[in-house]
Amino acid sequence: MSDRHPVALVGAGPGDPGLMTRRSLELIAGADVIFYDRLIPPEALDGAGPEAELVFVGKAPGQPGLGQDEINRRLVESGQAGLRVVRLKGGDPFLFGRGGEEAEALREAGLEFEVVPGVTAGVAASAYAGIPVTFRDWSAAVTFATGHEDPEKPRMEIEPDRLARMPGTIVIYMGLASLAGNTAALIRGGRPADQPVAVI
Repeated sequence: MSDRHPVALVGAGPGDPGLMTRRSLELIAGADVIFYDRLIPPEALDGAGPEAELVFVGKAPGQPGLGQDEINRRLVESGQAGLRVVRLKGGDPFLFGRGGEEAEALREAGLEFEVVPGVTAGVAASAYAGIPVTFRDWSAAVTFATGHEDPEKPRMEIEPDRLARMPGTIVIYMGLASLAGNTAALIRGGRPADQPVAVI
């Protein structure tokens, strides 16, 4: 981790420690403090230094957790204190990982930061199940969508009718709890009911 980038937003991949990048492991090894999520691989922190502070900031569905504003505040405070900071997130930090919000907070505080992409579950889980998300003969596009939007947003962006008409493969993240509703909405929106579906 360079002095120029005291904070790193790091993707830990989809849960298999073998899919973590070399850069992510380098940053973990050199960090003074690591703020980590619930969905990182269990072995992801094995390479942290003995003096590193490990801070769990994960969220579980339906359970109280540290709010995003508080996480942002801690990242900024640690960076401003001159610590080498890793924000370790499952998957990719910028795909449904709130990494964009953390990047905004760091930028507003005048802190330099590095982003380390991670393998995202929408591609990795499908691949492990033997399902390519694109295939030359059948699917020339892939759409990533969240299974549930923040109800406090000023307006909803996911319109089932429009999503159903998207070409190619649709990958819905965090959609298990709303599986039946999302499936029915896609069919109502015009997605053929006989198209292949996988729940991973």
